Amino acid sequence: MDKKKILIVEDDADTAKGLSVRLEASGYATISATDAGAGIKLALRETPDLILLDLGLPDDNGFVMMKKMAEIKSLSSIPVIVVTGRSPEVYKEPVLIAGAKGYLQKPIENDEFLAAIHNALVDSR
Repeated sequence: MDKKKILIVEDDADTAKGLSVRLEASGYATISATDAGAGIKLALRETPDLILLDLGLPDDNGFVMMKKMAEIKSLSSIPVIVVTGRSPEVYKEPVLIAGAKGYLQKPIENDEFLAAIHNALVDSR
């Protein structure tokens, strides 16, 4: 069975590396981008099974990236989980309305992290 490929769009190198290590230890393949533009290009080229998306990116924010992905047929069905340090009281509902399958606040507890990924991948089949 092929490993599920997860695109991490995160501008903080340490956070991206930490997420990647956790995912690869759990049997996933990872690729990463540091901004929304690179994330969209990489998603078009690599067709990931899931995208982990930070909201605070140096070019466009995560909301803009989700909107752009929704307008691109080949990307519109890829599930997105937002991974952010921002307050869920303010951001969770708008993120889910924008189309994300999940919302995880940093720092993320590992079991919650892996369960959210598993659920998003199962729901996207």
